[in-house]
Amino acid sequence: MKTIKVLLAEDHTLVRAGLRSLLAELPWVDVVAEASDGREALRLVAAHKPHVVLMDITMADLNGLEATARITRQHPAVKVIILSMHSNEEYVRRALGVGAVGYVLKDSERAELELALKSVARGGSYLSPAVSRPVITDYAERASRDPIGRLTPRQREILQLIAEGYSTKEIAAKLSLSAKTIETHRAQLMSRLDIHDVAGLVRYAIRAGVASSEV
Repeated sequence: MKTIKVLLAEDHTLVRAGLRSLLAELPWVDVVAEASDGREALRLVAAHKPHVVLMDITMADLNGLEATARITRQHPAVKVIILSMHSNEEYVRRALGVGAVGYVLKDSERAELELALKSVARGGSYLSPAVSRPVITDYAERASRDPIGRLTPRQREILQLIAEGYSTKEIAAKLSLSAKTIETHRAQLMSRLDIHDVAGLVRYAIRAGVASSEV
C-alpha cells in the first residue's frame, strides 16, 4: 500500500506518544509531524502537506473542530479524522459539518484506526460503529439550523477564547486586533446566539463543543 503521511494533533503528550507508537507498527504510515494545539496543526499542515490529520477535539486556544474547518477550507486535499472520547451525536454532527471525513472513538481497537486510515486515504469516510447511525443522514439538516453554524470562523475563535477565560485585552493581543473590535464581536455573538452575558456564552461554548469544561 502507498505510504500515508499522517499528522497527529493531540494536546496530551502521553496520548500523542501512544498514538505515534501504535502507528509505528503500520509500515505504510509515516507520522510526519505532531501538534499540541489547533494553531500548531494549521502551521504544520501547511509545512508538511500530510495526507491525513488525526485530530483531537478538545484542545486549548484553537479547538480541533475549528482547526478542521480551516484545514479543509485551506487544504482541501488533506483529510481529517477526528479522534474523540465523545460519542454523542452533537460532536459527530459538528465534526462532519466542518469537513471531517472520519470519526474514531479513542477507546477503539488499533484495527479500527487502521481501517479508518485506509478508508479515508482511498477517498472514503469512516465512522466508529459505536457512533449512532442517524448522525449520517440528518447531520447536515441539523447543522443548518444550529446557530453555531451561522457564526464566522473569527466569531467561533473569539467564542472559544472567551470560554477559556481570556480577557478582552488578552484576546485582542492574541489575535492582533483592537479591544474595541473584540467587544464588537462579543456583542455580535450575544445578539446572534440570543445570549445576554459572558457566563451564558461560556455555557453555550462548552455545550456546543467549541470549548472544553476542563479548561
